Amino acid sequence: MTTLAALTGPVPKAGVVVVALLAAGALLAPTARIRAVAVIGCVVLSPTLLLAEVWHSPHVRAIHEHPLLAVIAALVGLAVLAAVARVIVARPWLLGLLAVLALPFRVPISAGGAQTPSYLLVPLYFVVGAGALALAVPALLGRQTAFGGSALPAKASTTVRWLKRLLALVIVLYAVQALYAPTGGSPSGFEKALQNTVFFYVPFTVLFCLLEGIEWTPRLLRQCLLLLAALGVIFSGIAFVEYATKTVLFNSKLVDENQLYTYFVVNSVFFDPNIFGRFLALVMVLLSVVLLYDRQPREQVATTAVLAVLWVALVLSLSRSSMAGLLVALAVLAAVRWRPSRTLVAAAAVVVLGGATVAVTPTTFGFNQSFNGVSAGRGSVLSGGARLFAQRPIQGFGSGSFETEYHSHNPLSGPLTASHTTPVTIAAEQGLIGEIPYVALVVVALVMLVRGTRADPARAAIAAAFVALVVHTLFYADFLEDPSTWALLAVGAALARRPRPQEAVETAQTAAVAPAAA
Repeated sequence: MTTLAALTGPVPKAGVVVVALLAAGALLAPTARIRAVAVIGCVVLSPTLLLAEVWHSPHVRAIHEHPLLAVIAALVGLAVLAAVARVIVARPWLLGLLAVLALPFRVPISAGGAQTPSYLLVPLYFVVGAGALALAVPALLGRQTAFGGSALPAKASTTVRWLKRLLALVIVLYAVQALYAPTGGSPSGFEKALQNTVFFYVPFTVLFCLLEGIEWTPRLLRQCLLLLAALGVIFSGIAFVEYATKTVLFNSKLVDENQLYTYFVVNSVFFDPNIFGRFLALVMVLLSVVLLYDRQPREQVATTAVLAVLWVALVLSLSRSSMAGLLVALAVLAAVRWRPSRTLVAAAAVVVLGGATVAVTPTTFGFNQSFNGVSAGRGSVLSGGARLFAQRPIQGFGSGSFETEYHSHNPLSGPLTASHTTPVTIAAEQGLIGEIPYVALVVVALVMLVRGTRADPARAAIAAAFVALVVHTLFYADFLEDPSTWALLAVGAALARRPRPQEAVETAQTAAVAPAAA
């Protein structure tokens, strides 16, 4: 009770709002120095709130028992962080590769009153911390920062600026609406909101600021894609071993489920098969661009082989939401590359073929049940979320409150953390106050990413991957809680700053004519 009172008291609540305002400041800062101050505030205050939140967790027992060793370990960690930051200052492009490498890896940590551990992106937090030092220290010393970015062209600035404004608005609203979230339950609504803020929203905001400021050259984009492909193949290999041995990693609940059903689901190094499937789907979308645009035959063959491996692993994950996201994203790519009419014909053929396959062997894909059974009870959760929204349509029940309020209104329901549909979760927790900015954010992001894709394969890949992710969140959730969202938006914003091919030609011609005219 003492721990609960401390975590839901005025100081943590004020801390959540302050750190959200710092994150908003990092997004909207007019100068490099102000952004540096906001970023440093984020990376200092977030771990402080995080440590307070997990202070009584068994995972930090060593700190209580050996405080001196904990201080020494912290100093060593800071020294390593500073060393990596120094390397990033000299080679900013390295941050992009490190972020891509760290994106999939999660470490289980018990947080607050949660009965199951939270799988946190600890390696990514380290990369973000090093990148924050590389951004902030030179700016505070008055030196030119490596993450300043270039001036925004007029056509790109409007959507990019609105994207940042909406991201800042969504984060601040989430923190403010956490103030009236329920404080009962384990974890309480406020504890959940606190976790989402310090574990996801704030560090990922810093990640966005870092990645957006990098110069995303074709070489760096290619290196990141190769790294993602290599990770995908490695993770798929682990999934194949799981399927062959009928064993899974990290998830005892999945072991029990595999014993109940005729099909076997794999999760590789990911806790949840749907997270594994989402990763595979995003990588497959990015790789598909290689096949759709002119490339060397050797690259075409290698890409096809990798896609085949990833597709088999995706099928074994049985992540229907990932498959849906992949299909919609491929349709977007096809519409960008070819005529939309041809895309519609191809999409119709895929739907008919998929429907026929499911009709012939429904048990293979788990479709021989009702919708509630197929969706693991999500039909009931969706209807329950809609009823919660109807009770408080304007302000909702408070950020992070879905689990607490759903159980309060449905005492016999099983364990859950969200509605598994992002718009429904936001509607129940934040009402129209949160739902409208969320919808506006998705729309503005799509406009920014889709504009200019026909002439730029890299931008087409980023836009299609974001579409796949949005579709996935409609069936699984985790929109801003997934670092992939922030990474795609950051790279998309950076690419939006680049002039389109025709604009680049006109700029070069103007630069060539100017000396002659003078």
